[in-house]
Amino acid sequence: MSVNDYKDTIRLPRTDFPMKAGLPRKEPELLERWERIDLYRRLREQSEGREKFILHDGPPYANGHLHIGHALNKILKDVINRSQQMLRKDAHYVPGWDCHGLPIEWKIEEKYRAAGQDKDEVPIVEFRKECREFADHWIDVQRDEFKRLGVAGDWENPYTTMAYAAEAQIAREIGKFLMNGGLYKGSKPVLWSVVEKTALAEAEVEYHDHTSTTIHVRFPVVKAAREELAGAAVVIWTTTPWTMPGNRAIAYADDITYTILQVSEVTPDSAIGVNDRLVVAAALAAAFKQAVGILATSQETSISGKHLAGTVCAHPLRGKGYDFDVPMLRGNFVSEEEGTGFVHIAPGHGADDFNLGTAHGVEVPQTVAEDGTFYDHVPLFAGLAVYRPDGKRGPANKAVLEALGDSGNLLATGQLVHSYPHSWRSKAPLIFRNTSQWFISMETNDLRAKALQAITDTAFYPASGRARLYSMIETRPDWCISRQRAWGVPIPVFVHKRTGEPLRDQGVVDRIAEAFEAEGADAWFSSPPSRFLGNDHEADDYEPVMDVVDVWFDSGATHSFVLEARDDLAWPASLYLEGSDQHRGWFHSSLLESCGTRGRAPYEGVLTHGFVMAEDGRKMSKSLGNIVSPQDVVQQYGAETLRLWVVASDYSEDLRIGPEIIKRLVDMYRRLRNTLRFLLGNLDGFDVSERVAPGDMPELERWVLHRLWELDALVREGCEQYDFHRLFRELHDFCAVDLSAFYFDIRKDSLYCDAVTDPRRRAARTVLDELFSCLTAWLAPITCFTAEEAWLCRFGGESESVHLRNFPEISDDWRDDALAAKWERIRRLRRVVTGALERERAEKRIGSSLKAAPKVYVTADYKAALASLDAAEIAITSGLELIEGEAPDDAFRLDEVAGVGVVPAPAEGGKCERCWRVLPEVGTRPEAPGTCGRCADAVAVSRAAAE
Repeated sequence: MSVNDYKDTIRLPRTDFPMKAGLPRKEPELLERWERIDLYRRLREQSEGREKFILHDGPPYANGHLHIGHALNKILKDVINRSQQMLRKDAHYVPGWDCHGLPIEWKIEEKYRAAGQDKDEVPIVEFRKECREFADHWIDVQRDEFKRLGVAGDWENPYTTMAYAAEAQIAREIGKFLMNGGLYKGSKPVLWSVVEKTALAEAEVEYHDHTSTTIHVRFPVVKAAREELAGAAVVIWTTTPWTMPGNRAIAYADDITYTILQVSEVTPDSAIGVNDRLVVAAALAAAFKQAVGILATSQETSISGKHLAGTVCAHPLRGKGYDFDVPMLRGNFVSEEEGTGFVHIAPGHGADDFNLGTAHGVEVPQTVAEDGTFYDHVPLFAGLAVYRPDGKRGPANKAVLEALGDSGNLLATGQLVHSYPHSWRSKAPLIFRNTSQWFISMETNDLRAKALQAITDTAFYPASGRARLYSMIETRPDWCISRQRAWGVPIPVFVHKRTGEPLRDQGVVDRIAEAFEAEGADAWFSSPPSRFLGNDHEADDYEPVMDVVDVWFDSGATHSFVLEARDDLAWPASLYLEGSDQHRGWFHSSLLESCGTRGRAPYEGVLTHGFVMAEDGRKMSKSLGNIVSPQDVVQQYGAETLRLWVVASDYSEDLRIGPEIIKRLVDMYRRLRNTLRFLLGNLDGFDVSERVAPGDMPELERWVLHRLWELDALVREGCEQYDFHRLFRELHDFCAVDLSAFYFDIRKDSLYCDAVTDPRRRAARTVLDELFSCLTAWLAPITCFTAEEAWLCRFGGESESVHLRNFPEISDDWRDDALAAKWERIRRLRRVVTGALERERAEKRIGSSLKAAPKVYVTADYKAALASLDAAEIAITSGLELIEGEAPDDAFRLDEVAGVGVVPAPAEGGKCERCWRVLPEVGTRPEAPGTCGRCADAVAVSRAAAE
């Protein structure tokens, strides 16, 4: 009889769940379905009264299409939100956008420049309207791109920093600092962009290699604190010659030993004369002599740094408008790493310079204007540009070198390639420039202390983030919040024209906020001051501040107009999540804003992820052609591939992506999909009446239930700790190794060939049902489309969705540690048998493993473990003889599995035409010719059911 005669009695898998996913086509269909059934609203209704989990969205900038970093960030947020929702929490996610600031303003300016127009001639309200429209357009584009990634959230009601209510609240938050004394106007050196004509926050700065001109310059001593210094000159070294007009002091270190060099011989082209006496750090003297052309000295006198106190020098350009004294001051930042051991102090061009100078009452000169040119009052260099508006070097450096050369005090020049601050937008080099700006004090109201305590009280993922943020807050200067731009929330402050003092009046703050709430921040520019000052103050006595606030203050205040303003959210947030650069960005500004107004952080936890690199570890760039566009990946492979990439990577470090990595992800996805397809195919027609209680199941099924118990604990821990990398790896390996390569491999025979009433088959199907329930739930936060597709394939009601489920509750009764240990031993034995049969197959001595009946030599513990089990079933052979004792020398062994040796042998008997096992009993049942006894019984049951 032919096997075809038994075809109808074999229960082969049957499912509509396709092997080929077709994700680029399927995913949009599911997105449309979720919209149709209003899934997000139903989730909110279902979650009413639950513990809230609020991941506050760090707003992306509304400017351009999404890049791969956006995909990483939003997908990770979505995985977290979905998992928390399935942990029976109310994970309401409100996406947001950062809308103000230089990038958008720059784009609008580009349009005017291209048309030959001056942006400053455009009425400011009209210009701001164009910026708002630009942001609106890109919000719509990005919203669709985020939704295509499967990111669930309240997309119909997002927050934006340019919403009128948001602008009003930002004004109120500034008002709080104004009223508590934390906000003040001061003159300090800040990082300044000549191109954009504005101060920049540290988070808006990039560091790139830059070639600077270095100079050695001498400052003649005019007042010597020690006799040996008389007639000498102190030598400084700097990489910024253009700052020399701003020099007002020289810094030294007490603990450095200096040397006074008396020159006796120089190179022909040296600017130094014989008998010149020069002071430098002793440890740097050799390098200094080589750099300036000193061939020999007649005397070298040591002097301790602490003995330099009280010494005064002349500016190297004395007699040319720089006739002031230059005092020598002790500075704790001076080192012997490079240069001469002295630092020239220009208080208007550096933080250390400013702090040291002001601490000693040294003048902080205004030397460089906002356009990068020297002010008219600067001797010799008036009107010369340090950097031009296009970001290129101006003539100032060269002019300073020439003037120093003419004075005879320029000893040497050189070139140095070093890391230098650049604008992240224009890519142009920046300068430190002394300007009048608005600051929030780190000391007033104990802001620094409160912020440091808040960091201590916050959970960080990974934990190293705490130390990083702590060190930044511990040493940071006061927060410069003013920007000299047009597109932003204005600093809503009035300054008294005579005293220069800001007006601190809560009534004025309230009227400003009320106007912003109704008309937006444009009201500041379109309304007369009297509208806000009211009857309590004379409008002629005050002038409004026309600077806008730092966009980091905007985003740092989002907690106030999102978390506190919406009844469906909660303050503080459960989690803030962004890239690791946000320790100096959004995490930082949010911390300071909240601690300054509420005394604590606006978040309970902070999670950071790394940056995205090309798969070879290099930075992505157009020139290298290694940019991976999320849109391209979605179009070719589907969003699930990107979602897998996020969790398959260790996102606490920098991530990599590229063609080869994507191929591996596709393979991973295929394994997961095949697991779900196997489950669906073999659960066809499953009914609750088939279920078998765990206590009545075979050991193998109880082992699977134990593994589900273990994974449940791991999944829940992973979700709570946001460790999805480990969680996914365990789930993937469970599907690929424990299930596909082991459990499914063994149980296929039972599922296909046992009688439908067989207790073993019923137990297996019961376990498959539990597997399907667990895996679709556990995978739903990660592969949100595929889990839904699989769920609907089995439970296809119009209102059904896997995302309305919670993680299944797993009974502790499923735990069986002793059984797990026993089956770990059995699996080790199975690996040796499988290895032996693979060798036989490679040598073409057998085809299928069912043609084998190996002899397996084992130690007593292995034999005991298999005593009550069908070892041939586990090894997928037709027979298997367990022999306690030492294996022959020619037996197959694996070094990592001691105590097991396998001698392959052919199975004896006939081949069952239904299950293909080779057994002596085949053909002994006339009612089912060509079958084994098990299959003959199954055929009888099947035919009886058909009748």
